[in-house]
Amino acid sequence: MHWLVYGAGAIGGVLGARMHDAGLDVTLVARGDHLAAIRSHGLTVAAPEGERTVDVPVVGSAAAADLTRPTTVLLAVKSHQTDAAVADLVDALPEGSPVVSLQNGVANEPTLLRFFADVQGVCVMMPASHLEPGVVEQHCAPVPGILDVGAVPGGVTGTTRRVADAFTAAGFVSEPRADILAWKRRKLMMNLGNAVQACCGDDDPDADRLVEAVGAEGERALAAAGLRVVSAQEDRERRGAILQRREPAGRPRGGGSSWQSLRRAQGSIESDYLNGEVVLLGRLHGVPTPANELLQRTAARLAREGAAPGSVRAADLLGRLG
Repeated sequence: MHWLVYGAGAIGGVLGARMHDAGLDVTLVARGDHLAAIRSHGLTVAAPEGERTVDVPVVGSAAAADLTRPTTVLLAVKSHQTDAAVADLVDALPEGSPVVSLQNGVANEPTLLRFFADVQGVCVMMPASHLEPGVVEQHCAPVPGILDVGAVPGGVTGTTRRVADAFTAAGFVSEPRADILAWKRRKLMMNLGNAVQACCGDDDPDADRLVEAVGAEGERALAAAGLRVVSAQEDRERRGAILQRREPAGRPRGGGSSWQSLRRAQGSIESDYLNGEVVLLGRLHGVPTPANELLQRTAARLAREGAAPGSVRAADLLGRLG
């Protein structure tokens, strides 16, 4: 099986490098300065056990990849980049090729199902960073992450098992799950705080109150929609002692994926598909979601303006909520 890792940032970069190291047939899809750096010098993986450079094949688009052998796509772009990735993949990917979403939120899988018959979802528990071209950082060891996988809309298939086996071969903990979207909805509830961290930083004394507010709205919206979600306790038990945070030398993790988007001044952020998912559910089912609406708009504005993480005080946002 050929594995096309579409999006070689924090998650895709660490995963693709480890799969390549495990002897799997991997091609990365990257863009811009990151693509140029990998082509010139290889992909540098900074891990707790040290830094290494991986000479993994990389292309700028699916159309540029050799897809003549059976291929499974591991989609690791941010949610707001999914439409562009789909447009590239639809033209290049042979019919029937599996597409696996290693993405936050729960909006990507329905989008993928419009175009691809074999769609798998992954609940990603994997602290990683990407802040400079050609470099990705792994912040857990000895196990780099948990990547449970399941078919969408539900069940376990042969593709599910093959993907889980490949992740396991690369050193991850991975189990097939028939109810993967229920796990991803719990991860969504955790990711609602990403915008708070990005906008207010880690040291803001009032940030926890905002995180509590967006989380409470999210739980109410999911309940009103009648959507199954695993409990926070189930999530904690799954993580257990598997994820042991260890930092690469000289590279402490500054923040999560949304924080990294502002830190890299990308001009965009995925809050529309995290906090915005709760806003959508709230509007569909009559649940007020003012905190998520405010964080969604604020994060998007900071991204457009090129603002640094932590540019807004949580107290000011709480004051606007009343």
